[in-house]
Amino acid sequence: MTIDFAFPEPAPAPMTTIAWRLGHVIVGVLAMRSASHFGRPPVDYESFEYAAGADRALAQLDEEYARWIDGVRSLGEEGLRRPCGEAEGPFAEDPVARLVLHINRELIHHLSEVSLLRDLHLHTRDG
Repeated sequence: MTIDFAFPEPAPAPMTTIAWRLGHVIVGVLAMRSASHFGRPPVDYESFEYAAGADRALAQLDEEYARWIDGVRSLGEEGLRRPCGEAEGPFAEDPVARLVLHINRELIHHLSEVSLLRDLHLHTRDG
């Protein structure tokens, strides 16, 4: 399994699937950030072992979210105030709290899309 992506994103961007959105959240939003900040082994879009089915993808999501939220909870106020560092590109000079807010927005955004696509699928299938 692999994920399809391009930088820069093509215009217009293609419609992405539930699997693609979950892969993006699991790897790009959570796992790579946990690797940068909380000691998770390094990972990227090319090296990640993507799930071939929904049950495993949801388990991966749970695992990566748990790792991320445990890391965030361990920071304390001082940790949330420190700069993100070079791994975060445009967030490098910003406090980690801003990155946490960004990650929360990303999760809300993409997982809401997953829910909508799931609902559309459930309500547009034949009998």
